[in-house]
Amino acid sequence: MTWRQTEDQIRHYAPARYLCGLTETDWSPDHTTLHDFAQLLGEEGVALVNEFTVRWAIKEKLASPTVAVADTTAQEAAIGHPNEMGLMASFVASVALASGRAGRALASLARRAGQALKAAGNKVWGYRLKAKEASKAAKDRMTEDMSKLVGGLNRAVGQALRGAEQGANRLRKYSKVARRKLSQLHQTMKQLLPQIRSWLKNGFVVPGKIISMHIPQLYSIVRGKVGKAVEFGLNWGMTQIKGGFVLARRALDRQELVDTKFAVEAVKDHVARFGQAPRAFAYDRGGYSARNVRDLKKAGVKQVGLAPRGGAPSPVDAATTRRLAKQRSLIEGSIGAIKSSRYNFNRPRARSVEMMGTSGQLAVLGFNLNTLLRGLAERHLAPVG
Repeated sequence: MTWRQTEDQIRHYAPARYLCGLTETDWSPDHTTLHDFAQLLGEEGVALVNEFTVRWAIKEKLASPTVAVADTTAQEAAIGHPNEMGLMASFVASVALASGRAGRALASLARRAGQALKAAGNKVWGYRLKAKEASKAAKDRMTEDMSKLVGGLNRAVGQALRGAEQGANRLRKYSKVARRKLSQLHQTMKQLLPQIRSWLKNGFVVPGKIISMHIPQLYSIVRGKVGKAVEFGLNWGMTQIKGGFVLARRALDRQELVDTKFAVEAVKDHVARFGQAPRAFAYDRGGYSARNVRDLKKAGVKQVGLAPRGGAPSPVDAATTRRLAKQRSLIEGSIGAIKSSRYNFNRPRARSVEMMGTSGQLAVLGFNLNTLLRGLAERHLAPVG
């Protein structure tokens, strides 16, 4: 999808009742209406509106795509610190709640889940009471006992779902949502239990470890920051053009937007949006390599401002290095603002990876709209002559 389709896509995603309410009456939408509208747009739709805003800023001469700087960041999810007992307890509680709403065909599962919930509560309570004084071997035994209980319940969930397939087409509203939730929990726990057993056996966390029962696509991100070595959520790539406007892209997996790759991918995205590479491009030392410098110059970047590692020479002269270093510092400030409580990029109230993506794009859109309106207001209030 290209930027030229933006206006048509907005008309497609936006129901007439919302557009009429916003343009032809004095009615002001409340937060619920705005949330529903964002859900209808989805992550891709909000990204298109965001791109439309940036193009508006360029048209108003408040921004320029000739200079760009990029960086990666993490979007934290609204989850607690993941551990095996907590994940299994969350599974049991969620199964008990969902099975009670999934229709009469799963009534027997609801009763079994209620019994499992009581047993799991006792195990978790005992684990937490003895966590400080118990040995690792004792805690591992408690975790193994819990995994056996959860494994039995998950097999029961699978059997109940297969047995209730014939009546699935008669489900309505919350029953349909609850049945779908049970299926998602069942599939997630089928992947998680072998990971827990591998950890109990070998003492090592397996690659791709599930850290959330409700959003299994989340992953741990090693940041190496003081006081926050690891964050749990999703990787994002941010590109800021001259003028302070930001365009964002969510990584589809943990390996897609690492610094060494995104330094080049950001310029490719820029070319796809604006038709040509930026004249000057900056990135921190995480994206530096001799190959990346060559690839960026080949893509059409005249001034490659990748901060060099170690004793490597800078790809540009000293004056350009200082100017692009200032641009790199500006994107850090923009990312910090987007992640503040004002825009709610971090820890959004989302229960799916798709809604986390939508919330992230909404945060960037809010930041860009404020930047645009501030620029227009300053121009309007500037003294003439």
